[in-house]
This record gives sequence, structure tokens and C-alpha cells, in this order.
Amino acid sequence: MDIFEVKKTIEKELQEIKNSKELRDFSKKYLGKKGEIRKIFGEIKDMAVEEKKVIGQEINAFIGELDAKVDELGKTLREDSSDKELDLNIPPAIIEMGHLHPLTQVKREIENIFQLMGFSVVEGPEVEDTWHNFDSLNIPEGHPARDALSLGKTFYLRKNLVLRSQTSAAQTRYMKKLGAPLRIVIPGKIYRYERTDASHEINFFHIEGLILDENISVANLKGVLERFLQEFFKKKVVIRLRPSYFPFTEPSFEVDMSCTICSGAGCSACKKTGWVELLGAGMVHPQVIENGGLDPEKYKGFAFGMGIDRLAMMKFKINDIRWFHSGNLKFLKQF
Repeated sequence: MDIFEVKKTIEKELQEIKNSKELRDFSKKYLGKKGEIRKIFGEIKDMAVEEKKVIGQEINAFIGELDAKVDELGKTLREDSSDKELDLNIPPAIIEMGHLHPLTQVKREIENIFQLMGFSVVEGPEVEDTWHNFDSLNIPEGHPARDALSLGKTFYLRKNLVLRSQTSAAQTRYMKKLGAPLRIVIPGKIYRYERTDASHEINFFHIEGLILDENISVANLKGVLERFLQEFFKKKVVIRLRPSYFPFTEPSFEVDMSCTICSGAGCSACKKTGWVELLGAGMVHPQVIENGGLDPEKYKGFAFGMGIDRLAMMKFKINDIRWFHSGNLKFLKQF
């Protein structure tokens, strides 16, 4: 092995380096722990002691010199690079900005409308005890809504703990906390044990509204809902109230709206009827008011609950609720 020839080859290669990447590759090739120069020590182990000592000193001295030259060349290459003029013809890197999910956009718009109408926005827990989710809302033991396996739609975590099936579960919490008069909306995610299709999901966003005062009637309920829908859709909307039954309201109503996707002609979102079941509403049952710690003889009120996902479908003319929870970026980038 001719150590001088090795040094000559390495120095020639160093002189031909033109950029920082080539310099990094050179350092790794020759000065790294597994580099070519380190391998030379393995080749001299069988030499005589005096010869090995001389060559070892030569190699160590060369490594020191080479390190210094690499450092110096590195500084030069960085300085040369910083002095170069910018090429203004090079297109900039495209940074794609994120944005709010369409359901978040709609949720915030709904909250803003109700705040302008004098409501306060409050929240309730997603994991709820059965008293607040059922008993406080006049849903007794044995009611179908409490059965997770047959007619009911509730996810049980354990005997007395559920994933809330409606944001109504927070009603009596705030009656006790804030008293009356009371005007609140309660947005949040709810969970239902049911088959998914174009208009149903097992978890979706819901918003509950509640007003309690001394002189409240069905006329107040109808007026609030019409005003909200008019502000939300930015136009006059057609709604209908159908008599219904909910344990926590009496009288109770289903509120339908003419389908904005098909303009009443019939589509998959409205199940070919031309109408979309938008929300349930009614006058708060006296037992619920009493469960909230208030006097049902003095205070009356109304409550309503609606799916934020369904409102978003109507607003954006989306015919399948499952798109909102699909994670499909092509879909989400439209909003």
C-alpha cells in the first residue's frame, strides 16, 4: 500500500467538489467512522511495529489536514451560495392551507344566529349518566328509548352510564345551575344505535334549544323556529308542524321543511317525499321543569332539537350525510 498515492487521489477528488452535497458525500466516504481512510488502519495491523507506527502517524496527520480542508471548503461553499442572486423565475412552493370542516362552519353560523336572538351557547357532557339522559327528561325505566338492543338507540358504557343520545340531557343541568328565565342552545355530538344510510348516522352533531319564562306559548316556538330558519337559509322557507310525541314535551311536534336539495320534487335525502324531517320540538313537560328544580306552575317553556349535519345537507345541497364523516379530502375541499 502506497500511502502517498492514496493521499494524492483523495486530495484530487477534494479539489473537484463543486457544492455542499458533494462535500457531504466526500466526508462520509473518507472521514466517516466506516470511511475509506479508517479502513487503512485495518490493513496495517500485520506490519512490523516500527513501520506501523510511522504509517499510523502519517494517516493521523493526513486526517487532521483533511478535516481542516473540508471545514474551510464548507465555509467557502456556503458563502458562495449566499452571494448568489435569487432566481425570480423559480415558482414558489405551494403551501396548501387548511380550513374549517363544513360541519364546524355550520355549527358556528347556527350559534351566531341564536346568540343574535338572545340565546346563550352552553355545553353538556358527551358521556352522560342515565338520570340526566333519561329520567330527568321524563323517560322512565322500561321505555323503548332506554333499550340498547331492541327498539332503542342508546349506546351503554355500563349500567348507569351512556353516550348521550340527545343534547336534551343537559336541560335539567342548566335549569338547576341558571334558574329561570332561561334562554340557551346546547350544541354537541350525540350517538344513536341505528343503521346508517343517506340520512342517518350513528354519531352526528345536534343542537338543543330551551326557553323558560312565565309567559311562553306554542306561538313563541313557531316564531323562533321560522326566524332561525329564515336567517340560516337566507330566504323564506316552508315548514310544517306535525303532532308527535316526546316524553319531555307536551304538546310535541315534528317540524318538516321543504327539501332544498330537490325543491320538493323528491330525492334520496328526503326519501322521495319532498319534505325533510328537520327537528323535534314542543312545550317543556311540567315534570321536566320540576326535575330541573323549578316551579312548573310559574314557568312554561319550549324546547327544540335539530341535527346540525342535516341542516348542513340542506344548506350545501348534499344528498348523503355520510360524506361529512368520510374524511374524503376532495369532498371537504369544496367548502
